[in-house]
Amino acid sequence: MAKWISFNYKDDVGLFGIMDIDLIIEHEGNFFETPKPTGRKIPLNDVQLLAPLEPNSIFALWNNFHERALKEEHTIPADPLYFMKPLSSVIGPEHTIYRPQGYQGRVIFEAELGIVIGSKCREVSELEAEEYIFGYTCVNDVTAVEFLFENKAFQQWTRCKGFDTFTPIGPCIETEIDLDVVKVKALQNGETRQDYPVSDMIFSPLQIVSMISHYQTLLPGDLICCGTSVGARTMKPGTKIDIVISGIGNLSNTFDILPN
Repeated sequence: MAKWISFNYKDDVGLFGIMDIDLIIEHEGNFFETPKPTGRKIPLNDVQLLAPLEPNSIFALWNNFHERALKEEHTIPADPLYFMKPLSSVIGPEHTIYRPQGYQGRVIFEAELGIVIGSKCREVSELEAEEYIFGYTCVNDVTAVEFLFENKAFQQWTRCKGFDTFTPIGPCIETEIDLDVVKVKALQNGETRQDYPVSDMIFSPLQIVSMISHYQTLLPGDLICCGTSVGARTMKPGTKIDIVISGIGNLSNTFDILPN
């Protein structure tokens, strides 16, 4: 079990290591290729946390929770329903989520569990899938809702979810969690808005990895966002959103208007 983070420290940027209570054990090399300790331990309070990884690809699921499917009267899918998000949408903890310029519609938060792939993965079984998962992180899958259905001929998933700053992830990648008991929460200005168990997923994390690996090869550093359940809401400028997942931590960001 380890909590991997990426960070800046003084004049050193793009560092990474393992978080150990109030210290960071700095490592060198690569997350996925036997990283080695440098011997330096850095106080956690002295660093600026970054998104814990720069993904190769971002896959994001829709309609993956029984409670939400029942409430919104969606049919249960036979296969994972997913889209992809641009890498430029990623930000880390405490960074600001910005409303797209010129857009006056609703922008909502969606608390999600993120799967980080650790090794090349192609056509693996559900039983094998765990071997290919490096760990898990918190994700806020932000959405500019009105863009999704703006064109009746084509639902614009990538556009409505792909703006700069629309994929906060972090604060860490936890290498081991108990998926049977993990809960995902979203707090809006301190008030709980989402609170749901991972066990309510239509497709479990291991099923997701297995099934997607039969459609395309997954690579180290790929991020899969597992979808959200009920309770996602609109953010107003100044809103603070905390995505909290037991065993991983708290991903905190503020939503605001992009300054001129």
